[in-house]
Amino acid sequence: MNSSSFTSTGLPRYPESLWRKTASLPDFPVLKDDLTTDVLIAGAGITGITSAYALIRAGYKVAVIDAGRILDGTTGFTTAKITSQHGLIYRHLVDHFGKEAARQYYNANEEAKRYIVDIAQEHQIDCQLHKEDAYLYADSEQQLADLKKEWEAYEQLGIPAEWTDTLPLPIHVLGAIKMPNQARFHPLLYLKHMVEYISSHGGAFYEQTTMADKAKELEDGSLLLHTENGFKITCRYAVSASHFPFYDGGGLYFTRLHAERSYVVALEPETSFPGGMYINCGDPKRSLRAAEWDGKELILVGGENHKTGDSDCTIKHYETLEQFGGSTFGAKSIPYRWSTQDLITIDQVPYIGPVTSKHPRVFVATGYAKWGMTSGTLAALLITDLIQGKDNKLADLFSPSRFKVNPGLKNLVVQNADVAKELISGKVEMVHRKLEDLMPDQGAVVKHLGKRAGAYRDPEGVIHLVDTTCTHLGCECAWNQAERSWDCPCHGSRFDYKGHVLEGPATEDLSRLTPQYGTRE
Repeated sequence: MNSSSFTSTGLPRYPESLWRKTASLPDFPVLKDDLTTDVLIAGAGITGITSAYALIRAGYKVAVIDAGRILDGTTGFTTAKITSQHGLIYRHLVDHFGKEAARQYYNANEEAKRYIVDIAQEHQIDCQLHKEDAYLYADSEQQLADLKKEWEAYEQLGIPAEWTDTLPLPIHVLGAIKMPNQARFHPLLYLKHMVEYISSHGGAFYEQTTMADKAKELEDGSLLLHTENGFKITCRYAVSASHFPFYDGGGLYFTRLHAERSYVVALEPETSFPGGMYINCGDPKRSLRAAEWDGKELILVGGENHKTGDSDCTIKHYETLEQFGGSTFGAKSIPYRWSTQDLITIDQVPYIGPVTSKHPRVFVATGYAKWGMTSGTLAALLITDLIQGKDNKLADLFSPSRFKVNPGLKNLVVQNADVAKELISGKVEMVHRKLEDLMPDQGAVVKHLGKRAGAYRDPEGVIHLVDTTCTHLGCECAWNQAERSWDCPCHGSRFDYKGHVLEGPATEDLSRLTPQYGTRE
């Protein structure tokens, strides 16, 4: 390993996704003219691309726009498990939504899984698709108690599964639920084929194009949208397939979603992996699955979830996963590491449907809680049905306009109390670090010319200075050393070290400062 490219622990110094590195994706232009289409889709991840594919096959003209590059968001940085086993979800659904809704949730995810498998087989896509059993396991007494309640929900709902006291892994467990016939794949090889299909059947893609936060319904019922660079888009329907909807419509989604980051190391093991996909049911989170790379077997070791902007040392999360994977399987090398961000709703069920009841032609799909492969697929199928005017029994369960008093109200209050706390604490935080203290490839909040600022000294020694006040609602961003980014702890907005937006809901860059004078550029 090149010491300049890896950390002292053997981890790659810079994050890089296995999926992004091993899939050659096409480039698409920036939108530079007004556009008319049947459906405008904002966001080119699994939801947006699958929606475009399904709508094209249904006879619609579709355009897909992404603020960055296609598949460079959460979909490009997933663990890519295709499963209906979403942690401790079914007991929660039974208790707060009822048995029928819980069965609908399971059936919807199973349908999404079958859709992915069927599409891969229909088009003969070589996307490393493998059927696997999925395991949800307990490694503590508290987790075991929670897992037994989850098992009771499985039995009540008739979910095909079995209880086991052991795993085919050399790790300590107290019990596990095995869900058979789940799957894993290379998500970008699968979606790349969809992109090619869409492009060859009249669909259009545009990259580096950001949607503006406004939508107007015209007299003929069509929508008038705008991009940030001033172009108009006229369409019959719009789909927001990004994290936060590009058009909120008064839905106040930033108050009903919170952002969490999670981490993955791709480890080349010394001992063979026995197959299966694994995740524990408590914290700290541990996730395992196999993958292929350059003719070799890798193990994707994931977990270490935390609220965005709420970790003092992000590189430690990679190191912890490296230690866990290395102690379990041995580690010849770690060729890749990456992190990702996902949103979680106040009641743990995704928001899929009209952005508000007053805007029936603008759809949103978000809040997948890290289970985006099946959730994103079922969202695409549900929205395609809704656009076609078809009845879909899942519409009420996933409706963004729903509100479950328990636990929704409690979580809403707690979530927004945390935001208020972060807003205040960021403003009164004492800053003692100075700009000159920073070493190459190091960032921090510093005191510069008597004021708080965010500074990063790149490997060449050049200082990049920004105002850390998030451009969304004014919270103060924290430095993320592992990703070289500024992360907002209030609503999950992220910015690169130069201040450019990486993740919403913020749409404006951080103000850049000049190191000499502390003034805005």
